[in-house]
Amino acid sequence: MKRKCMLVASMALAVILIVSFTLIGCKTAATKTAAAATKTAAAATETAAAAETTAAAETTAAKAYKLALIQFLKGHPVHKLMQLGFIEGCKDNGVQGDLLLTDSTSAIDMIPLAEQALAKGYDGVVLYAVDKSFFPTIKKFVDKSIPVVTPHFTSFDQKESGLTAVVGADVVQYAIAAAEAMGKELNGKGTIAVTVGSFNETENLVAETFKKTLNEKYPDMKVLDPQEEGFDQAQAINKVVSIIQGHPDINGGFSTTGNGPTTWSKAADETNKKLTIISMDYTRPNLDLVKEGKVYGLVAQPLYDEFYKSVELLIKVLNGEKIEYKNLLPAPIITVKDLDKYYAFNDRAEKQMQ
Repeated sequence: MKRKCMLVASMALAVILIVSFTLIGCKTAATKTAAAATKTAAAATETAAAAETTAAAETTAAKAYKLALIQFLKGHPVHKLMQLGFIEGCKDNGVQGDLLLTDSTSAIDMIPLAEQALAKGYDGVVLYAVDKSFFPTIKKFVDKSIPVVTPHFTSFDQKESGLTAVVGADVVQYAIAAAEAMGKELNGKGTIAVTVGSFNETENLVAETFKKTLNEKYPDMKVLDPQEEGFDQAQAINKVVSIIQGHPDINGGFSTTGNGPTTWSKAADETNKKLTIISMDYTRPNLDLVKEGKVYGLVAQPLYDEFYKSVELLIKVLNGEKIEYKNLLPAPIITVKDLDKYYAFNDRAEKQMQ
């Protein structure tokens, strides 16, 4: 009986051992299977990541747009600051930017450059459209679904012009500010002459707003109708000399163009006339004239920013994003106390353009 019990016990132990080994084997197999599944999942993840990277690279390549800037007066100090904005805007946003420029002082000479741009098939164009004569050219781009942004000139109607967007200074705001600064500096008395680089949409609006503001806020001041000084420096100086000589009561001059500070200060020197002069743009020669006391103030048009922003707007449109048509930027009146900031800007701009 005792031996029988021992036999039964041995058989039971054997069964237990068999079951245990079986369970251990199953667990080991399950562990190996799970490990294999983990490796497979990791490989799948790596494959997906690689695919995603490839897709991202393809998307980036697809968005390496080619843009063009079309502008005249290639070497003008003001235009160099504008061109810098376009160049750095393209560089910072990873797109190709080509400069299609002419040294001509005639805006119409930009039209052949626009035809070149049409032939080359750019994705987007920054066009320095100074007036309505460029609308037929803009239509040619629109017909090819090429977006066109015009910087600096913001008064065009979108439907009439066909432009995708305009970007520039708030010309009404800075014209009002210039008039208020002039009136305050002259204690609301005197005769003010106004000159423009050319009669165009933007400068016409500035001149009109300047005159209207002075008439309303300083009724004792007389504002002469604007005259065109042009872009030839010698001729412009002679024109302003004639204005001063024809109106001996003039005590202030306002010019709506970047050459104005030099034109007016030299004309004042030639006529030995003390004038309060307000004009445009923070180029180094203009800043020097403020520093020397020959010019009272400058309108700090956002020359660089207008063109940088134009690039950003084109990229947004090409990426299918919606943008505002009119994009207005601030343009403060700067005087001698503000010069350091703008000298520093010129230092950087000149270094970049070397």
